[in-house]
Parts: sequence; C-alpha cells; structure tokens
Amino acid sequence: MPAESGQAATKGKEALEVKRKRHTAGQIIGKLREAEAMMASGTDIAGVCQRLEVSEATFHRWRRQYGGMKAEEMKRLKELERENARLKKIVADLELDKAILKEVVEGNY
Repeated sequence: MPAESGQAATKGKEALEVKRKRHTAGQIIGKLREAEAMMASGTDIAGVCQRLEVSEATFHRWRRQYGGMKAEEMKRLKELERENARLKKIVADLELDKAILKEVVEGNY
C-alpha cells in the first residue's frame, strides 16, 4: 500500500506542473499586439493574460522589454546582444593572456 500512495503523490505533483514554453521574439511581439487590441476593446489584463496563456508577470516583463518594438528591431536587438556577448568573451580572453604574460615577465611562474 505505501508504494501506491507514493505513486499517487507523484502523479498529483505532475498534474500541478505547468509545461514551460519558450516564445521567440516575433511571437512575443505578435502577442503584445494582440494584447493591445484586446485591451483597446475593453478586456482587462487578467483576461488578456489568460487568453494569451501567459502569467501577468510575464506579460508585464514583455511589455517593459519589447513594448513598441517591431519585428525587425527585435531581430537587430538580438543580433547586437549576440555580438556583445562575443566581444565580451574576446576581452576576457585577452585579459587572461595579459595576466599570464605579466606573470611570466615578473618571473612568478
């Protein structure tokens, strides 16, 4: 019997978990446009979030992050973020090389 109750608890836990979705930048912008149209027609934020299948926190984060952007601007932003990450990695590698060379010159190897 104890094994069955453990299984029931596990099944109950799985039923409560919400499947996590990842949205692309284009999908987010589309959903924000749809949300603006729904709010203009009088739907409250809770209703909009339920219809879009996102939490209110996610909706507000998206509005703060992507509000007013167009799809091509979003692509450009993501491209710049990738380029920035690449450049930061290069700088970190160069700083490491500089520290190694400094130690060799000082004789602390």
